[in-house]
Amino acid sequence: MLSLQEISDRLEIEDLMVRYSHAVDTQQWDLLDEVFTADAHIDYSAMGGACGGLTEIKTFLATVMPNFPAFQHLISNSSITVDGDNATGRTMCNNPMLVGEPGNQNLMLCGLWYLDTFTRVGGNWRIARRVEEKSYMFLAAGPGNGSQ
Repeated sequence: MLSLQEISDRLEIEDLMVRYSHAVDTQQWDLLDEVFTADAHIDYSAMGGACGGLTEIKTFLATVMPNFPAFQHLISNSSITVDGDNATGRTMCNNPMLVGEPGNQNLMLCGLWYLDTFTRVGGNWRIARRVEEKSYMFLAAGPGNGSQ
């Protein structure tokens, strides 16, 4: 049976991951300062992205994400293990993204898992390490691009 503290920790960690998705999907990069530790290691290389610290990743996201006309980060099926002020998690992410110019757009479907290490800092959970694990990446032709 889970203790009230562990239930609270799990809910706080799940909320943290939702805040990450919200920050990226609304392109509010400074909100990531409230999601990651200052010395976080973030590795998006499995899906073709950057790897580095928080400052480098914020710069990477601010440069790359505006090139996609639309995108969403849909997270689910979190498996979280809490051990005091530290935790680990594996969370599924479905990330559909539009690519191309208006009138010539395709839908890229990205499936991945976030492998996270969390730590409690000043009473709040933060992501100390995030590594993406690729499941699939698929480019579907959009209307007028060969699909029906």
